[in-house]
Parts: sequence; structure tokens; C-alpha cells
Amino acid sequence: MNSQIDLQHSEFVTAPRAAVSSMGAIWRTIRGYILWSYERGSLHYDIMVTLILLFVFFSPRLINFKDKPVERNPHPTGVVVVPDPQGGLIYQIQASAITERNGVDIRQQLQHIIEPISGAVSITKFEPVKDAGGHVQSYKVWVEKE
Repeated sequence: MNSQIDLQHSEFVTAPRAAVSSMGAIWRTIRGYILWSYERGSLHYDIMVTLILLFVFFSPRLINFKDKPVERNPHPTGVVVVPDPQGGLIYQIQASAITERNGVDIRQQLQHIIEPISGAVSITKFEPVKDAGGHVQSYKVWVEKE
């Protein structure tokens, strides 16, 4: 079964020229959008910018990004945060924010005041800051992130 192909008399079947050129134009347009190759001020550039703006402004309404703020009300007292030489943070809280004078209750109240500011933390130690008369003015609190 030796068959030979006559190359001089063969016929080529091709697709219509309009279908090939329109698909090529579509792919060139898509490639231009992906590679951002259109000049500023052209119709295609304006379409790309419009699509980006639509995504930026309408995607939060359509996509749930789960980025709601934490609903914790910070304590109304003034809290001063200073860096600790060991790399942590020291919180200084006014004594008027604390109602109980028991050690465990003070720790819980300090934790309740600090957590809305810094998130989940554990108190390593705290000490009262007293004035010359011996009255407690504020509390220094050393914390660690959990």
C-alpha cells in the first residue's frame, strides 16, 4: 500500500477569511486589556479604567470580605501607652477607672480597659503609681500579646 501524495495538485481547505480575522481581532483586544497596552485617552483605556472603578466601588456590596470593625467600645478614661525597654508595651491607666481595690478585681478591670485598645492580651504584672500623699493616681500595666 504505497500511496503517494501529489503536492502539485493538492487542494487546501481554509476557513473563511472574515472568521479568522474577527477572532484574531478579539484576541488582540483581550491581549491588549491584559497587558494594558492601550494609550491613555483611547476608548479601550477608558473602558479598562471604568471596569476597574466599577469593581472597586461595587465589589464591597457584592462580595462579603468579612472586614467589619470589632464592636468593642473603648473605655472612656485616658490610657497612655509607652514602649517597654524589653520590646513590649506598658499601659498607664488612671486610678479613677478602677472601682474595686481587690487585687484580682483590679486585674480584671485593667484587662477590660486594655483589650479594646490592643486586642487579646495577658497581664504579666501591674503596679499602682502613688502620689506624695500615698494615694493611687494610676496603674502601670505590663502586657503580653496572646
